[in-house]
Amino acid sequence: MRSKRLAAFVAGLVVLPACGPRPVEEQAKLPEYQAFGRAERVAIRGYDGDAMEPFVTKDGRYLLFNNRNDPRIDTNLHFARRIDALTYQYGGALKGANTPALEGVPSVDRTGNLFFVSTRSYKETLSTLYRGSFVDGTVSDVRLVGGVSRRQPGIVMFDAEIASDGNTLFVVEGEFSGGPHPRSADIAIAVRDGTEFRRVASSAELLKHVNTAALEYAPAVSSDLLELFFTRASGTGPPAIFRTVRRSAAEPFETPQKVGAISGFVEAPALSGDGRSLYYHKLEGGRFLIYRVSRP
Repeated sequence: MRSKRLAAFVAGLVVLPACGPRPVEEQAKLPEYQAFGRAERVAIRGYDGDAMEPFVTKDGRYLLFNNRNDPRIDTNLHFARRIDALTYQYGGALKGANTPALEGVPSVDRTGNLFFVSTRSYKETLSTLYRGSFVDGTVSDVRLVGGVSRRQPGIVMFDAEIASDGNTLFVVEGEFSGGPHPRSADIAIAVRDGTEFRRVASSAELLKHVNTAALEYAPAVSSDLLELFFTRASGTGPPAIFRTVRRSAAEPFETPQKVGAISGFVEAPALSGDGRSLYYHKLEGGRFLIYRVSRP
C-alpha cells in the first residue's frame, strides 16, 4: 500500500506553501531572462491525461513524463515518440519501471541510463532515487542509486536530473514533518563514484545563489554543466522557472533570473539536447499540460 504522505510529496508542490526569502512583489521586480520566444503547447497524440515533469532525451527522439502527481491516483512514468518539436505520439507507460507506488521525474543521459523517483521502498530504505536502462519505452535493470540519500526519516529526495554525460547528478531533497508540503527544498550536486554517486563537498558553495529560504526544485542542466534552470516557489504566488549560468564547472552559479516568456502556474523545466528548447508543465484549466519555449 502506498504511503499517502510520501505519495503526496510531489503533489504537495502543486499547493504552494507560504514561505520564501522575499515577498512575491519583490520577486517580480527581479531582472528577467528574455531570450526565449512565446510559449507553445506540446501535443501528445493518443494521450488525454495530465502530463507533468517532462524530459526530452538528448537525441530528441522521446518525451518522457509522468501523469498527475496525486496520492489519489497511481502516478506512473510514460513516454511518447517525437513527430516534431511540438508534437509527440503517445507510446504508453514505461514498461519495467512502474509499480503501485509513485514513479515520476524521469531523466536520461546520452547513453540511455534512466533516473527517476519512486516511493516503492522508502519505508525500508529511506531512499527514493532509482536508475535503469531505457530502450524505446522499456526499462530494465532497475535499482536504487547508492551514495546520495541521507537516509534520514522525513528527508525525501523528490527530484533529480542526470546530466548528459551520466557523471553528474543534480538532486533535490525536501524536509517533511507530517504535512503534504516540504518545510525546505534545496538543490545539491553529486558525481559518479564507481557504480554509485557521492555528493560534491563544494555543492553548497556552487549553488549559494540558487538555494534560498524558498523551495528550489526541478533542476535542468545543460550538457556543458554551465547553464541551470529550476523552479522556485516562494510567498503566496505561483511557482516560477529561473535560469542561472556560470563560467566553469568549478565556479558557483550566478544570481538567477526568472524566465520572462514563461508565466502562470509552471514547474519542471527540461532543456533539449541542443539547448534551444525549454519544456515545462503548466496548470491550465485544472489540468497539467506540457509547454515549450525556444530561443535562437
